[in-house]
Amino acid sequence: MTALLLSGLGPAFMNEGVLRGTLFDPDSVDRLRTDYYPHLTLADLGFEREGRRHPLLRPARGRGSSSLRIDGLDGITAAPVPHLTTTTLESILDAADTDYEAFDLSGVWQGDREPVTPSAQVHVVLLSTTFVWDHRSMSRAIRWAVDRFPGVPIVLGGQYSNLKYLKIMAAHPEVTCVVRGDAEEALPLLLRAVAGGGDWRDVPNLVVRTDDGRIAHTDFRYVDIEAHPSPTMRGRRPIVPYESMRGCPFSCKFCSFPAASPKWRYKSAKKIATDWAGYAEVNGARHIRASDSTFTVPPTRLRELFDLLPEVGIGWEAFARANAIRDAETVDRLLAAHCRWLSIGFESMSDRTLTLMKKQVTAAANRRAFQLLSRSDLGYRCSFILGYPGETPDDFGETSTFLRDEYAGHFTLSIFSLQDETMPVWEDAEQLGIEVDDPEAPDYSWRHHGMDIHQARRLWRQTLEEVRWGSDTAVHLLWQKDYETPLIPWRDARTNFRLEKLVERLAMLPTTEPDPRRARPRIVGILDELAREGVSVQPAPAG
Repeated sequence: MTALLLSGLGPAFMNEGVLRGTLFDPDSVDRLRTDYYPHLTLADLGFEREGRRHPLLRPARGRGSSSLRIDGLDGITAAPVPHLTTTTLESILDAADTDYEAFDLSGVWQGDREPVTPSAQVHVVLLSTTFVWDHRSMSRAIRWAVDRFPGVPIVLGGQYSNLKYLKIMAAHPEVTCVVRGDAEEALPLLLRAVAGGGDWRDVPNLVVRTDDGRIAHTDFRYVDIEAHPSPTMRGRRPIVPYESMRGCPFSCKFCSFPAASPKWRYKSAKKIATDWAGYAEVNGARHIRASDSTFTVPPTRLRELFDLLPEVGIGWEAFARANAIRDAETVDRLLAAHCRWLSIGFESMSDRTLTLMKKQVTAAANRRAFQLLSRSDLGYRCSFILGYPGETPDDFGETSTFLRDEYAGHFTLSIFSLQDETMPVWEDAEQLGIEVDDPEAPDYSWRHHGMDIHQARRLWRQTLEEVRWGSDTAVHLLWQKDYETPLIPWRDARTNFRLEKLVERLAMLPTTEPDPRRARPRIVGILDELAREGVSVQPAPAG
């Protein structure tokens, strides 16, 4: 039996539209280099190293590339990293000795390629909904599968279908069943049943359509992730995705993650250390990407990891909460444990907004974490949300002022999305005055007691503009995902932040100054600053 595994990220978010009309937009480059820039594109920027010229912006190698430098200058490469969900499912299928083709969901959204396996040889389609956040996107993926594999059973699993399984089964008779919760035991038994070697009623964690059209549930079981083997991977993997827990101990109103896996479970520090050492030995792993909701809880486990991971000797990155970064000793111990990078959801610098979110952290804790990290050698990225229901422009002003006047390092700023139908914030819709004019496009038609989508968009663009030109230290993370970073690998972090800032200012200048004549002096000034950092302009050879 052969399965087609559809797994990967969901469709792109609305915020990426900010790159249109800039040098980051392929459709605008020819016009801009003729009418706006003096025959200049970003590909013309480069630097010299030991007599050899290298482009400053080097395309990331393949989907899922890492933003972390793994190799040295020879090749200046970033290692491709599979998504955690895909890796976990592949490990389950490998252990079940099942033939399968893993097809990244980007091929579904972009329509730029087709599966290799002929349709007649596919016996079941496995669709992961972990990164699907609305019914429309999920329906699109289901239709894609039905069009190519008519009559083939379709099995769903993952975050979205865990929460919306009844709606899905009612609306999509093409879906054979949904695997709820953990798939390690359920999926191999289900595949055996599909192949005719078992009874679906013996498979745990299923929502299934019976022969007479009814919706039936089988017993629900949790996997003991401490006792169960962690995923195995084939071949060399310089970077390995990792899951140390399922569920989440927190209940932020903008996150449906805990509801999809209500029982919070986590692996012990000893198992984590053993797993990581094993990946280093078997797969040549040099870096672990922990994809948990927050790796730094519980505190007792983190302290045990501080004792175990220095000896393991493998670099890692993770998601953390601001209040886990309590003091300089914590940062020092993270560094000693070979932590290289933390992603922290600050979300807001307004205590009122954080309370509405039920974030269980304060603006003071956010500021303390930032100050401690910014003084250290530990890499970090902080994310912020604009327009959470109930947030006013004055509330957001505390965040925008912090970004412009205080922040240093990478950050993301996202307009709050109402696409996810499963977020707990919907329970507060009446209290917060949440209204959506177009249910098919909620991100473009919402309002609440604090602001509406039009105000949010204006504030978003205004803030990014103010930070772009008013701060030399805060660097917006948006375009970097398409390129290998650090831009100049042997230069320090501060210099590379500066280079990213200058590249952004250069590429985004048309959105600030649409008149090419008025923009020319600023272009010359930015190029002079880049030259002082060792970056010169040298047009690529014709052809």
